[in-house]
Amino acid sequence: MADVADDVDRIVEQWARERPDLETAAMAAFGRVYRLARIVGERQERVYGALGINRGEFDVLATLRRAGAPFQLSPKSLTASLMLTSGGMTGRLDRLERAGLVARSPDPADRRGLVITLTDAGRTLIDEAVTIGLAAQREIFERLPEPDRGRLAALLRDLLAAAEQPTADG
Repeated sequence: MADVADDVDRIVEQWARERPDLETAAMAAFGRVYRLARIVGERQERVYGALGINRGEFDVLATLRRAGAPFQLSPKSLTASLMLTSGGMTGRLDRLERAGLVARSPDPADRRGLVITLTDAGRTLIDEAVTIGLAAQREIFERLPEPDRGRLAALLRDLLAAAEQPTADG
């Protein structure tokens, strides 16, 4: 499989021809990461769409589910966890509440605050979505030989850690 040239190889070859002074190894790696993320993201969107939610809504439901019983968080905690603006979170919560998947209620620990709780219907849906979403990811991932899967996960963890380090430009 790896011996076959792909679109990224063709792009790198074009740059090598036009600008032989450029070092394009990072372009080749990240070009594949971006394309893989797009392809898998589109697949996940279709899987979740069949259940009536989008990836953003999936993220909210999954975050509440992972929080454990009683499956509730403050809107601020959700916003921080998902790196959203409060406006973006409000829109998602409005749609999920209308669908009966989450409920808003006063925070007993803070008179001014709210808590967002995953409803029984939301828990059922997210459990199904996680199951079929992971199956869709495994369908692609398991095309790699077993030893390569762990190596890839470790390399991507290292690369992500490197990317999260502060850079000279801040």
